[in-house]
Amino acid sequence: GEATMRVATMLLAFAIAAVVMPVARAACLTNPDVEAVFFGLAGNVPLPVDGSCCMKDICGLPCPAAHPDPASGFAIGIGIMVLIFCGIGIAAFYFVGGKAENFFVAGRSLPLYVVVLTLASQSIDSNALLGNADLSYKFHFFDGAVLPIGLGLSLILNGIFFAHHINNELVLTLPDVYAKRYGMATEIVVSLCTCVSFTCLLAGNLVGMGAIVGYVFGISDVGAVFISGFICLAYVASGGLFSVAYTDVVQSAVGMIGCLAVAGWLIGNADKEAPPPSIGFPNAANASAVSGMYMYPDAATAALYDGVPCTTNTENMCYNQQLHCPDGGTTCTADNGAYPFGDQRIFDDQMTNPYALTPFPNALFWDWATIFILGFGNLAALDFQARCMAARSPTDARIGCILGGCLTFIIGIPFSYLGAITRYYYGPDSIYAEFEADTCSPLLDLPTCAMWKPDPKAFIKMLTTVPPAFLGGWGLLGIVAASMSTSDGAILALGTVFSHNIMRHVAPFSEEKLLMFARISTVPFALIAMLVASFYQSAHPAGATGYLLIVAFDIVLAGCIVPLFACFYVKNPSPTAGLLSVVGGTAMRVILEFSLPKDGFLLLPFGKDEFLDYGVPASPDFPSFFDENPSTYWDKSSCTQKRFKDYTGVDSLASPIFSLLVFVVVHLWDKKRDAPLIGGRYMVPYDKKVGDETAVAGKA
Repeated sequence: GEATMRVATMLLAFAIAAVVMPVARAACLTNPDVEAVFFGLAGNVPLPVDGSCCMKDICGLPCPAAHPDPASGFAIGIGIMVLIFCGIGIAAFYFVGGKAENFFVAGRSLPLYVVVLTLASQSIDSNALLGNADLSYKFHFFDGAVLPIGLGLSLILNGIFFAHHINNELVLTLPDVYAKRYGMATEIVVSLCTCVSFTCLLAGNLVGMGAIVGYVFGISDVGAVFISGFICLAYVASGGLFSVAYTDVVQSAVGMIGCLAVAGWLIGNADKEAPPPSIGFPNAANASAVSGMYMYPDAATAALYDGVPCTTNTENMCYNQQLHCPDGGTTCTADNGAYPFGDQRIFDDQMTNPYALTPFPNALFWDWATIFILGFGNLAALDFQARCMAARSPTDARIGCILGGCLTFIIGIPFSYLGAITRYYYGPDSIYAEFEADTCSPLLDLPTCAMWKPDPKAFIKMLTTVPPAFLGGWGLLGIVAASMSTSDGAILALGTVFSHNIMRHVAPFSEEKLLMFARISTVPFALIAMLVASFYQSAHPAGATGYLLIVAFDIVLAGCIVPLFACFYVKNPSPTAGLLSVVGGTAMRVILEFSLPKDGFLLLPFGKDEFLDYGVPASPDFPSFFDENPSTYWDKSSCTQKRFKDYTGVDSLASPIFSLLVFVVVHLWDKKRDAPLIGGRYMVPYDKKVGDETAVAGKA
């Protein structure tokens, strides 16, 4: 019995060791042979060593520094202003007076200045600001700038093609326009598409607002998303478009000026407009050495930092350790060597050259696709068109759109310049930098720690530390105001369309009940958007705010835009053509979503090495910019990489083209036959009279 127990105990110990040791030994690198080398260098202590991190134990890079918590004044200031916004919105309850037309389109009474500001507020949301700055920081200038460019372009296009027509229609919602041309079936399908679209738009803005609220109040992003959603829901359900429009005016006045002020200050006063060439790092193993470990890539960079001849590779220039790292290495001016030649605020050829960002890939095609998606997809934006309906005149609607688009450019594009500034303070050469140890890249000459992991809260953190506290807080408030102004408009649009264009067909009801259903309908859509936003938090690899914005208008671009143009620019458009173009374009988008190759990186498979993904380390040796014996440099061919292959954007462009083809073919077929391809009462155009208990059939 005792022997059996001893054997059992030994077997149990071996079993535990077999399970635990590989986990401990593979904590930093997936390749056990490479990990074993660093395991030995650490004194046979499991990695990462207690109090250390993988990027230090594997790559010799300092662990990310802890960031100070934001001052309490940021939370107090933002909290007070949010309460003021809510108070204004709830007070608008008394302007509605039980009338649906007041709730949905503010009695068609909005003056030009309100139209301009409320349209700009819908366009300048947390996507155009925070999402823009985040993408410009993580990637580069135009990866963020395409958001305000696309949004502003959509307003200008709307002013040119649709705003005056929409205002003349005297309808409550955009799907009403489709009903007047194509009938009930198309109205319902378009309503469903726009509801899904605006749920994504709302979620994207709740992500942005939640990120700021969560950070300054010290609560989880998920909790902040739900708090933000309920705040917006409270005053929208009360006063409808009166609430939205007049809070938009206040939010615009506070937010736009604040955003411009903080952007202007950072552009003019930041220490650097973009990360400069790396200064390098010392020889950590020899604090008294004259030269450091980092070798400069050229003479100009060496001269910039007073480089000295290297110790091993004497023909090259290295980090001046005695100058930049005196006192035995206790106070060093150093970085991670991430920018051998420095970064730039903007690369002029980023939108024309796929290799403009060498050694990194450039999402050239996706950036152009984003402009197209937002520029044209946003023409079916429920909130934009609701403000055109609410304008006092067609001329005000048209001018308001064009001026609102220009304001979007003026406010949004400067935020793209802040991406490079954020990279200086929180990028790969900053004290807060974090790298994935288990990555390699021959093009970057990095056998390990090749992939930088951007901080999803970097831009928010910068606003709480770099500019004066008042300006930083004003900028954060501006983003919160922008997010609220779009979120409230999206909530209103969802409740309006669902109650007016879907529920009324299920069970016809009076105008008084329409208001009740609209207010009730805002709740489930807001909750769904909160759930989506809680999944796509600011740390989500898909890009969070900016990603959901593009998804929102990709949905309606596929099938809703072609028949919208036909409403006003085709004489007596075929109802069958309208329905089939919506269904066909949307179906094509769904099919292509799942049939095209997509790896999630939004990069076409261009042929050069810039478009290879990071590999898994297979070498424990040194990069060739270390002042070591060349025989110890790593073999770059050991890093096996896969080529990026993502055709996202092709589906977004192909679907509306297919929708157009379907519309043209079916419309001409119907006219030639002088009979509809699909008949029935659901295909009869009708005008839904405001205030009637039922939809009144009849041609527009």
